[in-house]
Amino acid sequence: MKADTDRFEVRLAESDEDVAAAQRLRYKVFVEEMGAHTTPEEHANRQERDEYDPFCEHLLLIGKQAGGDPLDKVCGVYRLMRGSVAKAGIGFYGASEYDLSKLQNMDCETLELGRSCISEQHRGGLGLHMLWDGLGEYVGKHDIGVLFGVASFHSADPTPIAEALSYLHHNHLAPPKLRVKVLPDSSTTMNLMPADQIDKRRALQVVPSLIKAYLRLGGHVGEGAFIDRDFNTVDVCLIMDTDQMTEKYRAFYGRKRG
Repeated sequence: MKADTDRFEVRLAESDEDVAAAQRLRYKVFVEEMGAHTTPEEHANRQERDEYDPFCEHLLLIGKQAGGDPLDKVCGVYRLMRGSVAKAGIGFYGASEYDLSKLQNMDCETLELGRSCISEQHRGGLGLHMLWDGLGEYVGKHDIGVLFGVASFHSADPTPIAEALSYLHHNHLAPPKLRVKVLPDSSTTMNLMPADQIDKRRALQVVPSLIKAYLRLGGHVGEGAFIDRDFNTVDVCLIMDTDQMTEKYRAFYGRKRG
């Protein structure tokens, strides 16, 4: 799969250098911007990486005008782990935060989205749309039935985001067949406020834009949130049934491009 414009190229990583470039962008976003903890070796190389990387595919948004260090060419990335690959190897990253047994036991192919990020200057523009189009092509090629992955609020303290978490719990909780549950360690309930005390507009102002985009495409959240102190985040698990999201996906991108 490959998509091109004059400014960007979208494709899967094809080499160790491609993966290293994805890890460089992840370092910039997760470590330099968000304050994630990492190892001295990762600091020295300015790359954020883990043991799941060799088992995953990496969908890249590449700036065609980028010069200088080739590791700085990637300006957007999704890390992709299909269920069939996870089952045969290392498993899902999200299983360290959520009980994913409901998704692991589904008959359809599933896809875990991880380490998704885009460089600050390209957020919300053409590059993001191209990256999502590339993801849509991948989903179609592999006949993915369910997409899921953890998405983050940029703080390890749930108190300031209590209203936003409660809004997600009361309005976007996944149906029982898809409702994964956070593991007990380092978890917090999302039901922190009664539904009738929540101001929707105020709550949504706190919800990160990526999570709101998934919700607009028909996404749901699992039960409970995970406090990731290494990454300085509060994570929620987003789940999307691709049969339900296809029409919304097309309508969403039609509006954006119109």
